[in-house]
Amino acid sequence: MANLESKLEKYNIDLNPIERPISKDAPESEEESHSLEEYLDELNKLVGLEKVKKDVNSLINLVQIRKLRQERGIKQPAMSLHLVFSGNPGTGKTTVARLLSKIYHEMGLLSKGHLIETDRSGLVGGYVGQTAIKTQEVIKSALGGILFIDEAYALASKSENDYGQEAIDTLLKAMEDHRDDLIVIVAGYPALMEKFLYSNPGLESRFNKFIYFEDYNDEELYNIFWLMCEESNLTLDAGADKYIKDYFKRLYENRSPNFANGRAVRNLFEEVITNQANRLAPKENITDEELNTLTYEDFLVTEND
Repeated sequence: MANLESKLEKYNIDLNPIERPISKDAPESEEESHSLEEYLDELNKLVGLEKVKKDVNSLINLVQIRKLRQERGIKQPAMSLHLVFSGNPGTGKTTVARLLSKIYHEMGLLSKGHLIETDRSGLVGGYVGQTAIKTQEVIKSALGGILFIDEAYALASKSENDYGQEAIDTLLKAMEDHRDDLIVIVAGYPALMEKFLYSNPGLESRFNKFIYFEDYNDEELYNIFWLMCEESNLTLDAGADKYIKDYFKRLYENRSPNFANGRAVRNLFEEVITNQANRLAPKENITDEELNTLTYEDFLVTEND
């Protein structure tokens, strides 16, 4: 965000707070949602991710029909429910995984429906034997739910004295032993995930369903920022609103291959509310409107910042 003030023309517009109704697309908190319908509704109301939502809904439909066939004693081929989530960071992979754990629980596929997040550091130890113990402990905590392994390709290091393969072997055994009450989702950058899965026949056979998370476009980034504001009872004045539209347009057009997506929006949001606090703190008699409004000024970052 550095030097944004110098790169953006000043707007000759009204800086009064703009009216924007609270979005009906804002998901309810997990504590407020209890039924399968509510979780599905929350999934389908996520910003963007249209292809992801279509793929996940198709998967849920498949699981529902398989469950019905099973209840009626109809034979059917075995199916793996383990998944590969590929895409850049900040594209909603963890959010979708958490919702999927709840959905599968409501459908009777998982006994608990919780999500355990981990990565290489949570699975791999520093000496022989430690990795299997660490991995088994994480797997035990995930039983009845979904184990989400971020940047899973880091487990497949070829360096000497690396114990990532031990974690993979332990994981594959657990996936077989607990196939009726454990789902594993591995996540990371697309090219690295493909290389990871093809490095081991056991991985390739168990992870045969891929869901790709595309980058958010500028309109979706804008909507995500507004949702963050609404969740914090904040609004934007007209100058700030116009500013972020232009900012996210340029951000998306000039994004890097490893674009941070929602994380970039979160970083901007946190920086802006800090700027607002610095602007308001010296004032006396701060009004509620001032507390609840982010202004154009709050988005300007000088070169020294």
